[in-house]
Amino acid sequence: MPDNILIVDDEISILSTLSDILEDEGFSTATADSAEAGIEVLKGNHEDTFQAALVDIWMPGIDGIEFLDWIKRRYPKLPVIMISGHGTIETAVKATKKGAYDFIEKPLSIESVLITLNHALKEAALEKENEELKSRQKPQDFEIIGESDQIKEVLEQISTAAPTDSWVLIKGENGTGKELVAKQIHLKSKRKSRPFVEVNCAAIPEDMIESELFGHEKGAFPGAVKEKIGKFDQANGGTLFLDEIGDMSLKTQSKILRVLQEQRFERVGGSEVFEADIRIIAASNKNLEEEIAQGNFREDLFYRLNVIPIDIPPLASRKEDIPILIDHFIHQFSADGAYHKKKIGKEAIKCLMGYHWPGNIRELKNIVERMMIMVKEKTIRLEHVPPAIRMSSEELLQVKGLPDTFKEARETFEKQYIQSMLKLNNWNISKTAEKIQVERSNLHRKIKNLEIVVPK
Repeated sequence: MPDNILIVDDEISILSTLSDILEDEGFSTATADSAEAGIEVLKGNHEDTFQAALVDIWMPGIDGIEFLDWIKRRYPKLPVIMISGHGTIETAVKATKKGAYDFIEKPLSIESVLITLNHALKEAALEKENEELKSRQKPQDFEIIGESDQIKEVLEQISTAAPTDSWVLIKGENGTGKELVAKQIHLKSKRKSRPFVEVNCAAIPEDMIESELFGHEKGAFPGAVKEKIGKFDQANGGTLFLDEIGDMSLKTQSKILRVLQEQRFERVGGSEVFEADIRIIAASNKNLEEEIAQGNFREDLFYRLNVIPIDIPPLASRKEDIPILIDHFIHQFSADGAYHKKKIGKEAIKCLMGYHWPGNIRELKNIVERMMIMVKEKTIRLEHVPPAIRMSSEELLQVKGLPDTFKEARETFEKQYIQSMLKLNNWNISKTAEKIQVERSNLHRKIKNLEIVVPK
């Protein structure tokens, strides 16, 4: 079945030309000569009808940026490519910040349109595939790794809480593994054969969260072209994981609290009452007690959720687990044959253990994956560790004789960084310049000014 593309532009000639070209390339298309007409097209179809949209920015009435806002509130996964005959950097940045996939200037290059469109469709398909794979993950994929006292305590709390039906509030910084803890609790509970449904409270627009959580009836509001089953329905009999609960508005918190207390809800636009047999696990990276004091979080909701509190320690406080986590990630990345199995040297591990890891385990996993991809040798050594981590490690920060001025510090860092990248690229200046994205002549000048000796 061909991908279906929505084209919205007030110039009829562009609508006709783009539609003809895309259909010649094997796409299906629908057109609208204004944002208002585009809204009606989207409202009249299922949310999966279109795989991408091409939208002009400068249109009378609702302009393209406002239309983009509307699309992203209701169809956040639909890739939107903005087009304009009066493009500026500010406009492109604004569109991108609001969720546009890309920005193309008029007069349109058909080649650019097709390349950008195909890239957008490919990324959207990969994202959908990843979601499907995620839904088929095995219990061992959610294993919590570590032997530190802090992690042993967390595992003990999971084992104690899981068999009960009590609600759990997980607290911890971003990237510490709150979702893993929630899944472990579910997998060890009597509800393990029932659904585990996740809701990222921070990612749902305020005007859509009731529909997302409770569902809606057909015709409940503009755009509700069919009945929708909400997360509470989907999780019935199982576990509902409310991630980043601290980012909900007070209005939404009030509605959630009523449903949680009564275990009953109505769909938006409906009057039928549904029972909700669900276990709630909530998580937040915020200090909810402080949020209560500041008037941002309901105290009664906090005490309703905080039956069993579990605090996840940051990675910086359990650095003895870093080598174990690294080995685990290396095995995980190489197990499916995507990357070659590698070893990691002692100096590299020592450096990684010295870093403060503001992004916690998620950041460590990303760094390990990056090194698995970029390092061609069988052993990951100190020079393969990203320069920012090497320069930030405790060992380097504690070296005596640090530069006295900012200028000296910058030159020191530049010299160490350029030396490291040159060495990583076998002292090939052209390759290094391309890698670090500077002009080759500029790199030559830096090498000379910083007195870097390049082997012959």
